[in-house]
Amino acid sequence: MKNDKVKNSTRRFPFLIPNSSFLISLFICLLFFPRQLNAQETADWVFTLDDTLNTLYEVNRSDENEFWWDPFFRDGSFSIGGHYGTFSTALTEGQSGFFMLDNRDIYSVPLPYLENGELVFPESFVTTARDAFARSIGEDDSKYRIAAIIIDPGHGGKDSGAAAEHTINGKRTKITEKEIVLKAGLLLRDTLTQAYPDKRILMTRDSDIFYELKDRPAIANAVPIRKNEAIIYISVHANASRNSSARGYEVWYLSPEYRRTLLDESQYSDSPGLRKIMNSLMEEGITFESTRLGVSILNAFDKSVGKSLPSRGLKAENWAVVRHSRMPAVLVELGFVTNRQDALLMTSDADLRKLVEALYKGIMDFVDDFEKSGGFIASR
Repeated sequence: MKNDKVKNSTRRFPFLIPNSSFLISLFICLLFFPRQLNAQETADWVFTLDDTLNTLYEVNRSDENEFWWDPFFRDGSFSIGGHYGTFSTALTEGQSGFFMLDNRDIYSVPLPYLENGELVFPESFVTTARDAFARSIGEDDSKYRIAAIIIDPGHGGKDSGAAAEHTINGKRTKITEKEIVLKAGLLLRDTLTQAYPDKRILMTRDSDIFYELKDRPAIANAVPIRKNEAIIYISVHANASRNSSARGYEVWYLSPEYRRTLLDESQYSDSPGLRKIMNSLMEEGITFESTRLGVSILNAFDKSVGKSLPSRGLKAENWAVVRHSRMPAVLVELGFVTNRQDALLMTSDADLRKLVEALYKGIMDFVDDFEKSGGFIASR
């Protein structure tokens, strides 16, 4: 209910049969160099972990670059410039496998392996990964993309939100909005994180804590992005009504008539008139994208749960969380805690998962359309 009237998963790959051409090359090398060569003596054949990271990080110097290594599953991953690459390691030197970038592009490479207990990387693995990251990062400059998705489970802590009691399985049970939407938010975060390893999936709260209304969109507004990137904000709620028969899902966006200051005051400081025009254009763009996001979510709900839960449609209002956000933002009401049918759906693990999957599908459809159209530039 509204008031104010508020590390990445790693894909695992099977080991493959060694590439024959690589083995032939290795055999020829060993024929002329019969002794066992160490990593330092064959610097053009293998890279140490430090050398590999230095080489890859040259593509995009950032404090946010990260490397993960799981010695138990023998899987690793790189996060560089907002892109995510995963790999398996070989049991022995010379095995081939795959390097995958952004859960999409697959490259056949000789796999990293352990040598004297240290992880080493074949030169062609490093150069392939470096070129793949460089190519994707270079393409970012010409693409407009969603860089982050903010999930805001409403209420929390001392603020329980909407609440009601229902008899469930013969027991009188109190249902609170804050518990339902936190569970939904965590499910949504995990689903989006798996689907978009190259995007930042953030939550305003991931436990039962309280935040002021103004602090929730402030978290989203503070996320740093590049000029060609955007953020979307999803506030998740559950509704309430004095009429216990009221039920269904609905999506809210900021009233188009409401005006915000979206541009930094220092921008166009020498031309207040131009700043007002640019601010107005930005406002219209965000409103357009918010409605597109809302429609996309409603359509996904209609297809997934429309037979068991009625739609209350897309609505406009100046709720605090969308009023203070500076990005496409919507507030989603999953159902009514004051209605027994809705409450049973939202407290059932299986049915709540269906609601979250519908919400995820609506977000995903919006993101795909947004990025394919370059931020709907062609539509405005």
